[in-house]
Amino acid sequence: MRSTSGAAEGVADDRTTKARIRDVAITRFARDGIAATSLRAVAGDAGVAPSHVAHYFGSKTGLRAACDDHVAAMLRAQQEEVVGAGLDLDPLAALRRSRGGLPILAYLARTLVEPSPTADALVDQLVADSERYMAGLAANGLITPSATPRTRAVLLTFWSLGALALHTQLERLLGVSMTEPEENPAAFGEYAAATLELMGPGLLSRELAARLADVFVPPEPPTEEK
Repeated sequence: MRSTSGAAEGVADDRTTKARIRDVAITRFARDGIAATSLRAVAGDAGVAPSHVAHYFGSKTGLRAACDDHVAAMLRAQQEEVVGAGLDLDPLAALRRSRGGLPILAYLARTLVEPSPTADALVDQLVADSERYMAGLAANGLITPSATPRTRAVLLTFWSLGALALHTQLERLLGVSMTEPEENPAAFGEYAAATLELMGPGLLSRELAARLADVFVPPEPPTEEK
């Protein structure tokens, strides 16, 4: 997993102490989970005293809430970029920019499987953001309108989160990493192409489905040797 510390790469880290603690906590939670991560470990990663973590966030619950808020905000920014780009969207470039130096998909995969009111609040936020996101896509003619927009948002959010929760099995079976999709672009391309086959006709507009199909071309089947 990538380091999120600019200082570790010889670049000055101009984030505030609070932001630095939050970002290293996201990385630590993504790697070890919430229960297995102590405030002392986060403080060590951030290069501060444990009292600094308590000062800014109060408790692990407060720290996790701040991490959840930041991850949700990053996802919303990505969604706004997609809506704004319309049919001119470059999905591969957007995927690369979405990483933002933080393992946000790994964070979701690891933290949402630990039930808590905090996890419930994050899922509620993701569903609300998804509904708003799809309303924007529908308004721009990128997806088909829905008679049940909230239900569709819930289902799509849970399908996406389910793929994250089972990401190790998905990687074992298909060779695609949901938390680091750029590690194997060919496998991710095949995954995206299959997803378009399943979801494209009912969800995406014909124009956007055709645009994405041009990007994620499934591999040619192997020819039999005579």
